[in-house]
Amino acid sequence: MASPAKKIRLAAVGDLHYGKSSQGVLQPLLQQVNQAADILLLLGDLTDYGHPDEATMFAKELTTVVRIPIVAVLGNHDYESERPGDVRQILEQAGVKVLDGEACEVLGIGFAGIKGFGGGFGQRVLAPWGEKVVKQFVHEALEEALKLESALSRLRTERRYALLHYAPIEATVETEPLEIYPFLGCSRLEEPLNRYPLDGVFHGHAHHGGQHGKTKSGVPVYNVSLPLMMKISPERPFHLEEVAMPSPKLMAAGA
Repeated sequence: MASPAKKIRLAAVGDLHYGKSSQGVLQPLLQQVNQAADILLLLGDLTDYGHPDEATMFAKELTTVVRIPIVAVLGNHDYESERPGDVRQILEQAGVKVLDGEACEVLGIGFAGIKGFGGGFGQRVLAPWGEKVVKQFVHEALEEALKLESALSRLRTERRYALLHYAPIEATVETEPLEIYPFLGCSRLEEPLNRYPLDGVFHGHAHHGGQHGKTKSGVPVYNVSLPLMMKISPERPFHLEEVAMPSPKLMAAGA
């Protein structure tokens, strides 16, 4: 008789915006995550102004409460003080795996992560034409898409997820004001996601966006911004996903 498939539980949430007055505020959330999940995924805007002091306080809270592996990407707020390298280093010293164009494996699951960038969606995506600053804006989105492509190409596990801060599809920003769509994400980020086998994509940033959608290739995309999760599920303000892991016997048979 075949043994039941092992399941790994992922807790995903973004936009925690840890600031100088946040001490203790996230404790209930972190305690709940620690009890409910096997891996915590953080989808950017971990700090409010991207200051090292905020990162240090946030890292201390994480290590005090959370005993499970943590994988993260940074968000635009983490760049505000122009010290994202310091923020990343502080978090990594606390045991958080921060991805910026890299891939990693945790408990047999592969994760590829980037921050992402804006630019708009579909036929209205911003083109590199006109003023130099517009070309630079588009170049940034293209660079992030290339970093995501590189990270995805390194994944070798059976179960695979992509982590972003900015949205890669329009469906998860649709209830935001139309005027800010170009600053919430970009379709250029979706292109690499359609070229690789993935079990899901998580992002934040769109505080009032839609909860979920799919890429053109059918990959589920989840907006797990904390303000949105608080509105949808205040009793459990994070996305919880159970991942059925392939049995070692099946993997050996297919090798």
